[in-house]
Amino acid sequence: MCDAETGVWIRRSGGDSMLAIRMRRMGSKKRPFFRVVVIDSRAPRDGRSVEVLGHYDPRSESEAMVVDRERLTHWLDRGARPSDTVRSLLARRRTADAQDSLSLMADGSASS
Repeated sequence: MCDAETGVWIRRSGGDSMLAIRMRRMGSKKRPFFRVVVIDSRAPRDGRSVEVLGHYDPRSESEAMVVDRERLTHWLDRGARPSDTVRSLLARRRTADAQDSLSLMADGSASS
């Protein structure tokens, strides 16, 4: 089956396969780096993915997670389910983004 918007072929074998949004481990030994990917839920952790949505580096000081939000919402609308780890990292990022915007608003109102 081909996704009309992306042109990516999604292989369906047997019954209904569910898509998952989860982490794929990259990097060298003792230096993990993760990609946030859309993948068939039955595939192995580092198996072939449908699309790479972003990346996460747990070793950086800020533990930066970069995700294409537009593509994330696209796949969530199509029924892909995020893993527990991805869900918690996205929630942590949303909380940090909200705190940053609150601090910017506080700084802006103090200078006015």
